[in-house]
Amino acid sequence: MALKVTTSCLEDSLSLFGFYKKMTEKAIEQLSDEELFATLDEEMNSIAVIVKHMAGNMRSRWTDFLISDGEKPARNRDQEFEAPPATREALLKLWEEGWACLFSALEPLSDADLSCTITIRGEPHSVVQAIHRQLAHYPYHCGQIVFLAKHFRGREWKSLSIPRGKSTTYNERVAKGEASQR
Repeated sequence: MALKVTTSCLEDSLSLFGFYKKMTEKAIEQLSDEELFATLDEEMNSIAVIVKHMAGNMRSRWTDFLISDGEKPARNRDQEFEAPPATREALLKLWEEGWACLFSALEPLSDADLSCTITIRGEPHSVVQAIHRQLAHYPYHCGQIVFLAKHFRGREWKSLSIPRGKSTTYNERVAKGEASQR
């Protein structure tokens, strides 16, 4: 992720959400359809289930988030961990819909909106607290997806950052101004 110096919590948060979305999509692109739905054992979630959960959380948290509780009455969190969409296309549609909720909720805000009080599960949060809460939650699940994707791809995995053994070359490129430091 290219570093853009900003003093705006909102701008930085949107950039981070975008970074984790794109990184996770690059991991998902490397997978076969079968790998999207595979689990390592009976206690693990598949990537498809994690995507379904994230999308459900995003819909609940960000739909009308300034005026309604972030835990919507219609949300059934437990069902998010069952029966994910059956195809890659349906899964990616769900993924995009979830992120669209987030970005359409946050992009129109100004820094002045960050101190507004909202609720999540009946508990008050400032908008900035709600954003930080999700900046902890979504990257956690994005990391799970990347971990599983790397596991499934094994030696075929294409690094999403600096490949193993290439740090020196990368650091030389940064020193020459040819690569981002972040």
